[in-house]
Amino acid sequence: MLTLETIFFNIHSCKRISREEGLYLLRNAELLDLGDLANEIRFKKNPRPEVTFVVDTNPNYTNICNVDCVFCAFYRHPGEEGEYTYSVEHMIQKFKEAAANGVTTVLLQGGVNPALPFEYYVDIVRRTRKEVPEIYPHFFSTSEIIGMSEVSGLGTSEVLKRLWHAGLRSIPGGGAEILSDRVKKKISSKKGTSADWLNVMREAHRIGYKSTATMMYGHVESDEDIIEHLESIRQLQDETGGFTAFVPWSFKPGNTPLEKIIPHYATPTRYLQIIALSRIYLDNFPHVQASWFSEGKKTGQIALHFGADDFGGTLLEENVHAAANFINKTNTEECIQLIHESGFDAVQRTTLYERLTLYERVEEAA
Repeated sequence: MLTLETIFFNIHSCKRISREEGLYLLRNAELLDLGDLANEIRFKKNPRPEVTFVVDTNPNYTNICNVDCVFCAFYRHPGEEGEYTYSVEHMIQKFKEAAANGVTTVLLQGGVNPALPFEYYVDIVRRTRKEVPEIYPHFFSTSEIIGMSEVSGLGTSEVLKRLWHAGLRSIPGGGAEILSDRVKKKISSKKGTSADWLNVMREAHRIGYKSTATMMYGHVESDEDIIEHLESIRQLQDETGGFTAFVPWSFKPGNTPLEKIIPHYATPTRYLQIIALSRIYLDNFPHVQASWFSEGKKTGQIALHFGADDFGGTLLEENVHAAANFINKTNTEECIQLIHESGFDAVQRTTLYERLTLYERVEEAA
């Protein structure tokens, strides 16, 4: 028989929790107890009283997409008002402007646009490495990679190898949403299965790529689906070790087809539950990211005491959440201040969590 006392004892004894135990914690543990336990694990993995962040931007090269996810307000079909596709030259110029503003990482994603040839993607990676060496390219979700495979006639592994040869070394975790096919059939039926996302990540990790794992919750998923997602990425991390961090965020319904069914945001309490549980469940992930951007700055700060050790990026530009009428902005100085206010030293990092600059917190005199 499961009890909180037994599960907590096992976790304190460094035993991996099962699906059943994870589900029991999610449904029965008091939020503060869950947070305390997650925070304890966070400091075992990352003992320094520091929180990392990256100076990044998240532009998009196209919003044309044929996947039609019902949770997305960003995509357009060819010929629709507001649709766009930018040239490689245009994007390189944007990257140069970002670099001039201190950006070190570009997280580049777009719609799945079948009009773009595979060479477009190879060229943008190659030119970024050559012409904007200050920028680290963190490009292309699994959905885009699958789209490149379909356009080129190459397998996804070969697509990844050619992008690697052009200079790509990491990919973002977008496209996962909830790794439950029951959920995917309802919110992204054209996007492929959970196995498709996991297989692209597996192939990428075997080649040498690093990536993040993400989760978008707060729509049609159940508690069981949350656990299925966490179990899937934990198993893949056991196999490959290629994930650098876990990044959960809540669904934003504005301007989406799903808005009529799910009109409200998930609560901050639910977010803190997810952050804490993920830190406990994902015992093989080095980092868990708190999101000031998707959940609000105060909730992001609180999450730093619920198991998260990273504060994400500064996101100089972001368009996907903006399309859903959800906008948060910050800059490097405010990001450092928010971390300091939370009681931690701030460390600017690279995409792969290499330390760049330490900003120590100054204790105020009593």
